[in-house]
Amino acid sequence: MTIEQLYSLYKVHHAVSTDTRNITPNSIFFALKGERFNANEFAAQALENGAKWAVVDEGKYVTDERYILVENVLATLQDLARYHRHQLNIPFIGITGTNGKTTTKELLYAVLSQRFKTYATKGNLNNHIGVPLTLLSIDDSIEIAVIEMGANHQREIAFLCDIAAPTHGLITNVGKAHLEGFGSFDGVKKAKGELYDFLKMHDGVLFLQGDNEYLREMEMQRGISKIVRYGFSPANDIVGRLEYANPLLCVSWKIRDAEVYHTVGTQLTGSYNTENILAAVAVGHFFGIDDVHINQGIVTYTPTNNRSQITKTGQNVVIADYYNANVSSMEAALANLEVIEAEHKVIVLGDMFELGDDAAKEHRYVVDKALAIDADRTIFVGEAFYAHQNTKAEFYETTDNAKEALREHPVVNSTILLKASRGMAFEKLMDML
Repeated sequence: MTIEQLYSLYKVHHAVSTDTRNITPNSIFFALKGERFNANEFAAQALENGAKWAVVDEGKYVTDERYILVENVLATLQDLARYHRHQLNIPFIGITGTNGKTTTKELLYAVLSQRFKTYATKGNLNNHIGVPLTLLSIDDSIEIAVIEMGANHQREIAFLCDIAAPTHGLITNVGKAHLEGFGSFDGVKKAKGELYDFLKMHDGVLFLQGDNEYLREMEMQRGISKIVRYGFSPANDIVGRLEYANPLLCVSWKIRDAEVYHTVGTQLTGSYNTENILAAVAVGHFFGIDDVHINQGIVTYTPTNNRSQITKTGQNVVIADYYNANVSSMEAALANLEVIEAEHKVIVLGDMFELGDDAAKEHRYVVDKALAIDADRTIFVGEAFYAHQNTKAEFYETTDNAKEALREHPVVNSTILLKASRGMAFEKLMDML
């Protein structure tokens, strides 16, 4: 079966499924393989649960005409998504970056939805499987799409751009993350810069944080012609300033050369989110949304998934930011806590993953950064941090150990920064706070 023939089936049923536990009725089931599973084995169950067709790549599972045998199911899913993308003549905004891409994606969605029927990546479906699934969820009624793209190796962003074909794009920032896969900070810049390469090649529009020296350098190396700049200096097309972050953000912005600033309160914490807000302003303004509706989109956005999320418990205010962590996001979170006005502050940090050979050095760096802040308690959790234990802070090898310590010595009436890589399972600590 050709992709064109498969696409004709998709257009009739317009839904794909990859999980037999959540089958969309009359969908096309794609039997993907992973390290620990082979969905070819569950194709029959998918059909029983309501799928109309099952795409498989092992002939022994084909028992009737409802099975579509292909050479590689994942490649077929990606090819179908690529084909579908090229039938959609709408703006596609690609987002990547070391930190803040999910928050920025959601802010863009909140702003653009004020005027356009917008579709944005759900959750963290930002990889070689998630992006195709996202594209195949977009129907003819959508007017603008926002596609988040993640990577931890070279050429991944280039591959995702080839599928999603962004007409517009932005990199939130570049920092020290996934060094195990990228090799170095220069490797991070090269990998994220693959989005710039695509925009340059296809005459796309770049939204650029004009005060970020690394992003400016990356753009200048490529010479992209269509650029909308946002940032804090007056040379940017959208000029912003942070009014306060105590702990929720209030931001003002204006169009370059205008006299009047537009001020907007938010439900976000973290001064580092100011530039993510300005990115949403820049995109909204570019697409013709007025200042009232831009601000309305921003003020109504509520963070979820423990990303820059304020949680008020019975005893404390918790800055829950433990969906992900790397060196640059740790720095930003600590800098934000330092400027927050609070009588009592507590820092709880967990290990950062995928730092490769730089892990020991970077964890030592974060320890020093955290100890420089005046906090009532500073707690480090995880094997990488534990290797740097000293008498100036509390160190625990596991999250369960830290939980027990917080049970024995509770924290009350404090503002607490809770930040770690997702694998540290810091949600376990919330019951103690």
